[in-house]
Amino acid sequence: MVMKVLNFFAIGLIFGGLFFYQFHRNQQLEQEIDVLRGFATGSQVARAHLASGAGTDAPKTFSTDDPKAHDVTAELSGSRSNAITRAVANTSGAVVGINVVQLREVRNPYRPVDPLGWMMFDERLWPPTIKQKVQNLGSGFIISPDGYIVTNEHVVRDAAQVFVTTTTRNKYPAKVVGTDPLLDMALLKIDAKNLPCIPLGDSQDVLVGEWAIALGNPYGLFDINDQPSVSVGVISAVHRDFQSAIDGRVYTDMIQTDAAINPGNSGGPLLNADGVAVGMNTMIFSQSGGSVGIGFAIPSNRITATIDDLLKGGVNRKFWVGIRALDLSPTYARLQGLANNHGAVVTSVDPGSPAAKAGIHVEDILLEINGKAIETAMGAQEILKSADLRVGDKLPLKIFRKGRAMDITLTLVALPQEGQGAG
Repeated sequence: MVMKVLNFFAIGLIFGGLFFYQFHRNQQLEQEIDVLRGFATGSQVARAHLASGAGTDAPKTFSTDDPKAHDVTAELSGSRSNAITRAVANTSGAVVGINVVQLREVRNPYRPVDPLGWMMFDERLWPPTIKQKVQNLGSGFIISPDGYIVTNEHVVRDAAQVFVTTTTRNKYPAKVVGTDPLLDMALLKIDAKNLPCIPLGDSQDVLVGEWAIALGNPYGLFDINDQPSVSVGVISAVHRDFQSAIDGRVYTDMIQTDAAINPGNSGGPLLNADGVAVGMNTMIFSQSGGSVGIGFAIPSNRITATIDDLLKGGVNRKFWVGIRALDLSPTYARLQGLANNHGAVVTSVDPGSPAAKAGIHVEDILLEINGKAIETAMGAQEILKSADLRVGDKLPLKIFRKGRAMDITLTLVALPQEGQGAG
């Protein structure tokens, strides 16, 4: 009997101990939950409890009222700031969206398609082409506090109206001050003062592999919240020369980048990590129409060199050389002692022309123009058309005459008016 009582007593002690342990553990868990809730709602008591480490193994932290906590927050924020974010912050206010209403000549859809219809109706009433308004958009960036803006010529080509939108939600009508179709550059002016602007850097100092930041208005996103889009990459290459498959325009000495450039980015700045514009985003290579990581920018030094001409309304490229030439045949090349037939033979020189004044003669063989080798007579014309030449420039030529090569320089003059012996 005594043994049974002792057994029951021992079992009771065991169950009682387990009950009190579970009760104490539940209270501790509830206390920890209350502490966590208090921390989430900003309870200072709970935060002090956690900071002391009571009731939990969590590491110590600081109250938000503790000055050290603000130091930590500032340090974290500072660690996210870098040269790229600073460059964007310092320049994005000078990036603008450009909206253009263009007048393009298109086929008249109402004109009769059969020749009989043409004969029956007066062409003045049924012209073969008509003018049509087309919306276009692009980017630009402010280069002076008084409202001068650079962009691409193809953005504002044939523009009837141009509007510029800034990051301050202001919309200005813009005047096209000057354009240069060859270099694909345009200068705009808006009536505003004390504007933020982006400095033009020295594109000769660009390093292949350094950071490149493209800002602009891809797909018109700027109009949604007046904020330019940012893409980041590197300078992929420099001194790229190629011809556009769209309009045949020849681009020379371009900067290549893999920073994403999309339709609408044209005319926006390409920055380095110092927040200086080293180029102007101009075109991409793409089969889809979107960025594939091969974009090109006009170097900033070319922009700087062209600003004065654009301020005057544009660049006068209607110059006069005064030479006519044909392809160099293998037979004539051998007779003159040349190893190959690369070049063009001068067949006539206009009297009083720059070529005549420079001493070029008929039967001279043109070997180089402006430092570029001539393959054919057509190639010589292409060099003259694609080079950044204007009235007043000095044009170096290399010719071959009577068994020896000669260097000649001529000065380009304005093309004479009709009837004055132009050639």
